[in-house]
Amino acid sequence: MNDDTDHIAPEDEGRMLAAEYVLGVLGAEERRAVETRMAEDASFAREVGEWEERLGGIASYVPPARPPAQTWLRIQASLGGPPLTADPRIAPPTSMWSSLAFWRGLGIGASALAAACLAALVYVGMRPTPQTPRAPLLATLTGLKTNQPNFVAAISADGRSLTIVPASLLTADKRSVELWLIPQGGKPASLGLIAAGQPVRLNVPAELLPQVGRGAALAVSLEPLGGSPTGQPTGEVIARGDLSRL
Repeated sequence: MNDDTDHIAPEDEGRMLAAEYVLGVLGAEERRAVETRMAEDASFAREVGEWEERLGGIASYVPPARPPAQTWLRIQASLGGPPLTADPRIAPPTSMWSSLAFWRGLGIGASALAAACLAALVYVGMRPTPQTPRAPLLATLTGLKTNQPNFVAAISADGRSLTIVPASLLTADKRSVELWLIPQGGKPASLGLIAAGQPVRLNVPAELLPQVGRGAALAVSLEPLGGSPTGQPTGEVIARGDLSRL
């Protein structure tokens, strides 16, 4: 990664920790530390609440799923521990982001997606302002052949800044990787070249701002070195994803 993406600014560290807590990617000790901090720091607790509100919009698209009552008994038996009695009152995960069903429903590995989502959202900023009260737009660009995530992209609330983060490594290829905005009912427009192995931040051209929103999609294609010579995709389109607002 370059210097712009290797480091998180000090003021963003608390935001990232809050996001990791909501995403459910922290260990048990780290979660306890976060919960202690929430009890002592009202500002940090509000930060966690804001992440839950924003990210909960994605989780709401996934139907709830409860494992069979015997699942925990089988797990305990495989670990060689004392027998347990199935308890139907066992609470589901406190966060949908901690639920295996959520990640399975998206068809994505938890670690890769969580890291990519977190990076993209932290880079573009999650907090609305009086000037930009809307939430960012998010897209998971899925491989057309593999049906697995290749990239996660986030567009800032004002639509002017886009960050795209690889969710999986692509095989080495000498061709250029180009990102496209596909407006609803319109032709693809190039947003620029990206790197397959690291986060990239791009400015959205002013003429494309009216076309950034729900109903639009992002796509990635492999082009000749330097990008498409025609202004339209000429090579293989390897990934695509619809934009949705958190």
